[in-house]
Amino acid sequence: MKPNPEDQGIVLICDAAGLIQRIVRDDFTLAARVPPGSPVSDLVDAAVREKLGGFLAELRTLEAAYDWEITVPIDGVLLPLHFAGARLDTGYLILAARSRNGLSQLNDELMQINNEQTNVTRATAKELALVMNRRTERDDVVYEELSRLNNEMANLQREMAKKNVELELLNEQKNRFLGMAAHDLRSPLGIILSYSEFLEAEAWPVLNAEQREFVTTIKSTSEFMLNLVTDLLDVAAIEAGQLQLDRQPVDLAQLIRRNATLNRVLAARKEIAVELELAPGLPPVPLDAGKLEQVLNNLISNAIKFSHPRSTVRVSLTSAAGFATVAVRDQGQGIPAADVSKLFKPFSKTSVRSTTGEPGTGLGLAIARRMIEGHGGRIWVASEPGHGSTFSFTLPLVA
Repeated sequence: MKPNPEDQGIVLICDAAGLIQRIVRDDFTLAARVPPGSPVSDLVDAAVREKLGGFLAELRTLEAAYDWEITVPIDGVLLPLHFAGARLDTGYLILAARSRNGLSQLNDELMQINNEQTNVTRATAKELALVMNRRTERDDVVYEELSRLNNEMANLQREMAKKNVELELLNEQKNRFLGMAAHDLRSPLGIILSYSEFLEAEAWPVLNAEQREFVTTIKSTSEFMLNLVTDLLDVAAIEAGQLQLDRQPVDLAQLIRRNATLNRVLAARKEIAVELELAPGLPPVPLDAGKLEQVLNNLISNAIKFSHPRSTVRVSLTSAAGFATVAVRDQGQGIPAADVSKLFKPFSKTSVRSTTGEPGTGLGLAIARRMIEGHGGRIWVASEPGHGSTFSFTLPLVA
């Protein structure tokens, strides 16, 4: 009976040197191309002869090999065949078929041969059948174990997806609560700060020393709390994906000059000079002036806070390759390498303290990073303990 095309195969015997001695079965009519006496490597495609070498090596060491997929040219077409084999006393029995089932069919037919001359082949086929069965059983065990692990992984992924949805909802509620709380706190804190500034400006002469200390404490504390609440509102908006940028063409050099002027009041208390190095001729940059002023104020005020008295803070502006680069350099304490990775994360504080005890919220740099990235730029720091720090950011000249 004509074999099923999927079960077609070839059976041959070769010697220890890999030369074909006899072709027992040849459904693919390959004998014309690889007659007895030819190297068995001529049977396969030249590109996979190294793989055939591995198959023969397994035959030599383990005395049997099963289900090696090796490409064979058949009628001008490259077909992947499944190879199996077993070691004989003087060589090797090699089977190749289109499928695993074909290998089993070939092996069964070999075991049914009654010709006395094929007793050795038949006995070897029996051994090969045992190898096939063991391999199949092992594959079944591996398949069952992989299926079990795959099911467990699918269950874990479903559970993780469920937890992620719950976390997103909780995070959204947290951001909403944070925004509401900060919004409700900002107004009364602003009133307290305004009253303390009024007392400092109008009632200072009639206050005694203790009362003046109270007013100073109220002012500094309310100012810190108002800044913290403002930062919390920014964080809540950013986390909720509601960072809105009102891009307009802005004279970046003029924006830096104005911000430096405002910060010179703070710098004067520590006798710190704020110097500018601004490249001329920079075209207007499309950006949100309010957001960028917030970034500049954070970087320049931080440079003043962490600088030693009677030192210099230098702000520079350059442009190259379609980007404007702003750098704020101080002559302060510098930042240890272990603390640099904390700088742009919310609520992260370093081991470095401001030189005169100025407070900070731990949110300014995190907010600055998100605002700069929202503009399509990036922000980074270069610092060395004892030699100051330079905070830099880029902005695209074209939105």
